[in-house]
Amino acid sequence: MTLDLEAKKVLLRKIPHGLFICGVREGDEVNGFTASWVTQGSFDPPLVVMAVRSDGTSHGIIERTKLFSLNVLKSDQKDLAAVFFKPQKGLGGRFETAPFNYGDLGLPILENTIGGLECSVIGSVKHGDHTVFVGEVKSAQLLNDVDALELSSTGWSYGG
Repeated sequence: MTLDLEAKKVLLRKIPHGLFICGVREGDEVNGFTASWVTQGSFDPPLVVMAVRSDGTSHGIIERTKLFSLNVLKSDQKDLAAVFFKPQKGLGGRFETAPFNYGDLGLPILENTIGGLECSVIGSVKHGDHTVFVGEVKSAQLLNDVDALELSSTGWSYGG
């Protein structure tokens, strides 16, 4: 059997994804990236599942600290998602353009978004070019109850 690469690409890109800003912190260093491979994994305990590029700076911070935040973007915040979308070699910079506060676990929660979750990593799977992290939701802040930004509405593609 041969994998039809074009069919695989099209079909995987049809999986619906939201767009989130994942925030991390190690000491005084704050970093973040746009995450789209995110889903809820459990009600009790509340779990989220997120895939993170293995070669990114934030990946190492998540591995070391076992913590991350997920900021849920409003449907009109494509420009904010773009700030965090492209890979970046160093830390910082991105959060200077987006006001934030620290949540209960000391992780960045962006202002003027739908809100943010702070998660503690309880498991991970390393395989391929991403690591899948399972995080237990430890804190939640709802700032605006409006529609969320979805990857399909941006014209961007990440997947396939």
